[in-house]
Amino acid sequence: MTNDDGRMETPLTRLLGIEHPILLAPMAMVAGGRLAAAVSRAGGLGLIGGGYGDREWLEREFALAEGAPVGVGFITWSLLRQPELLDYALEQSPKAVMLSFGDLAPFAAKIKNAGCRLIAQVQTVAQARDAVAQGADVVVAQGTEAGGHGASRATFPLVPAVADAVGSVPVVAAGGIADGRGLAAALMLGASGVLMGSRFYTTEESLAHPAAKSIATGASGDDTIRSSVFDRLRELNWPAPYTLRSLRNEMTERWHDDALGLNAVQAEERTRFKAAFEEGDFRIAPVILGEVVDLIREIVPAGDIVPAVVTEAVARIRSANHYAPG
Repeated sequence: MTNDDGRMETPLTRLLGIEHPILLAPMAMVAGGRLAAAVSRAGGLGLIGGGYGDREWLEREFALAEGAPVGVGFITWSLLRQPELLDYALEQSPKAVMLSFGDLAPFAAKIKNAGCRLIAQVQTVAQARDAVAQGADVVVAQGTEAGGHGASRATFPLVPAVADAVGSVPVVAAGGIADGRGLAAALMLGASGVLMGSRFYTTEESLAHPAAKSIATGASGDDTIRSSVFDRLRELNWPAPYTLRSLRNEMTERWHDDALGLNAVQAEERTRFKAAFEEGDFRIAPVILGEVVDLIREIVPAGDIVPAVVTEAVARIRSANHYAPG
């Protein structure tokens, strides 16, 4: 698993042709070209966040990657509305395409026929089996600890269950991972690597608002909540059972337990929300982070994170020999 030079070789690194088993979560409007390129150049795989489908944004961010070997991620139910975005993305020769939160069937064949690796993010064992049946080369098992959208299963029990279910297909652990301890734990659970979002949210290259990054460095996982409030304010009709994990703020405290009340004043609150988002007022706008935010206390270049996580993971795995019996 570990080489003499400290690199980690796993089925994931061999399949994707990367140096380290670390993937950047394709966070919508946060994981842009510069961030994805920095992760890839550091030896991982950076994924541009295609998100809800903005062609102009996607073109700009691919350009900002400046030829680095990056991939791209899409939300399947959103991509169905603009399938031409996948055509554009494939024209950029991405290293991989990641699909999340829905049916792979409308897109899997096109991705595979383009000679591109297909990464599927799942939240259940049944979804993992289905993804592999539809041609997924890599399965990302995402636990509910993750920032952004998720379902109901925790990372620790989900990852080994998915690994058992999909056999030789590499599994990537996501949700609650931000350092080498998380990577080491994921590998012990049967994963071949990790996908991190929150840790890269607070990097120099991240497109997150500077004020949001600053808030993140002082936050705790105790401050997070899973809620549909922000999706309703953004008029994003996320299907059940997915809810958004973010930091609590005035909006979640006021409306999380009062859906009917929010319905009655939705127009006014959307106006207030949009203004706050544009102004960077995160008492009202969301800071979308996972429970692992406790481990994030500084804003650093993304390229520093990848080798640091691997170095720590290697050290943790090697030190585990001290716990061996006899």
